[in-house]
Amino acid sequence: MIGSVASAPQTDDMGLLEQAISYALGSVQAITPELLPRPTPCQGWDLRMLLRHASESLAALHEGIGAGYVRMDAADDSELAADPARAFRDRAGRLVAAWTSPGRQHQVIDIAGCPLAASVMTGAGALEIAVHGWDISQTCGPRQPIPHALATGLLQIAPLLVPGTGRPSLFAAPVIVAPTAGPSDRLAAFLGRTPGIGPELTR
Repeated sequence: MIGSVASAPQTDDMGLLEQAISYALGSVQAITPELLPRPTPCQGWDLRMLLRHASESLAALHEGIGAGYVRMDAADDSELAADPARAFRDRAGRLVAAWTSPGRQHQVIDIAGCPLAASVMTGAGALEIAVHGWDISQTCGPRQPIPHALATGLLQIAPLLVPGTGRPSLFAAPVIVAPTAGPSDRLAAFLGRTPGIGPELTR
């Protein structure tokens, strides 16, 4: 997942996460087994690898929201190997179900002994799942933009969640886009993607 920060602006982070999951699930619908070896906008990752990473992020979010902590040990990945698209859909469904269950709204999440505000974790999760939904959409062909309201909300918190000093291990440098670019293109560009030309060597 995206790196931790101590605080974030006041936004409806779980609402953003739900929107990001909905958008990413729409992108995943276009996946067929033949597309899994296709390169993605994430440097060195094919679609199968990207789905594995995104599914692992969903599992971590689910554990944080459901249990109040995130373990750092490796989880069983047999379902990812068998059908990564289905694993993504299943984990997304479990995450949403965990949040809507009574008593699951923890204020602080313990991540390997470090406390993190739940709103920060869900905001980071929304940003990561949305941009990987964008990556998947670019890879599979539909190239659907991140919805306007979702991209606008994420643009407000992205500079805090992806500080300049942490970019080398997370994302490529920002890409310049036209001043008239919409929020989806501006968010993708902020995270090192080049909108409109398919997979690039970014991460």
